[in-house]
Amino acid sequence: MWGGGGGAARALTRALGRRRAEAALLGAAGDDHADLSFQTGLRGTLQNYNWKIQLKSSSILPVSRTEIKSSMLTMKRLFSTSHSSVDSKEMRKFQLLAHKWWDEEGEYSALHSMNDIRVPFIRDTLLNMSSNYHLGTPLSGVKILDVGCGGGLLSEPLGRLGASVTGIDPLEDNIRTADQHKSFDPVLAKRIQYKSSSLEEIVEECMETFDVIVASEVVEHVADLEMFIKCCSQVLKPEGSLFITTINKTQLSYVLGIVVAEKIIGIVPEGTHEWEKFVPPEELERLLESNGFSVKTVNGMLYNPLSGSWSWMESTSVNYAMHAVKSGAQGQPSPGDDPSEMEREQPSATAGTTM
Repeated sequence: MWGGGGGAARALTRALGRRRAEAALLGAAGDDHADLSFQTGLRGTLQNYNWKIQLKSSSILPVSRTEIKSSMLTMKRLFSTSHSSVDSKEMRKFQLLAHKWWDEEGEYSALHSMNDIRVPFIRDTLLNMSSNYHLGTPLSGVKILDVGCGGGLLSEPLGRLGASVTGIDPLEDNIRTADQHKSFDPVLAKRIQYKSSSLEEIVEECMETFDVIVASEVVEHVADLEMFIKCCSQVLKPEGSLFITTINKTQLSYVLGIVVAEKIIGIVPEGTHEWEKFVPPEELERLLESNGFSVKTVNGMLYNPLSGSWSWMESTSVNYAMHAVKSGAQGQPSPGDDPSEMEREQPSATAGTTM
């Protein structure tokens, strides 16, 4: 534990100075835009950290190990550019909205209404694959990893269906929001746990741990999609399910997803998406199959900004949902699964429109 606030600040500054020097040696110093982003992020982080130190000093309390570790971990994620699927630029964007997740009329209103189709899609697909379920809590006993959980908008309804949910997000402010909201429901407090972490950071401790992974509106924000898919495969059990919702890379998705949604109507904040990072379903399917997955379902999704509602559609030209299954260990199905049911799996597109 550091003894004083001034020493902590100096140690922190020296550490960040070394990080910046290393970046300069790698050529980052030549990138004016990256340098400006670094300065902005560094200034905000140091101001926030110094504020915490001043607060502790005024109350004559030392800075805790937990706070030091938390601050350093956040800075590591913000400034790291290698061996990670986390995009530091994306983190800075979502940092500004961390307190607005549960405002149903705010920036995340479209994600709130998306639950009307994505939750039944996940539920019905899983029930079609297994004969073991409980009335009232049909997903009881199912271990789900919600990657990029944000404020817990998808984790909570899955928890209410009986699932044991682990939500991870690299932004600590998102996790604080999610933890605070679930605390209002004692049942959810027992079924859901949140952790400030990237997917790569939990791989070693969670190898083949989860029955299901959901990555909803996440893959269009990651820095390394192939690494992301590989990590999903590593933490998923054999015959486990992966659910992804994202945006196709088409001219129509640019017009509707960026020009209309961000610049004209303002459904989401301007700058939320980058068209270059949108993922065609064919590319996503190729990555999944090259990493041991079999794609079972691809459904198009349509958002109506007038009614604020989502519906299923045949075309995947804008938004789409995908379900893939990881190959089993030596071809053996998971316990509790009926192989004949898996062979007859249905798309669940129509079943996903109602709760």
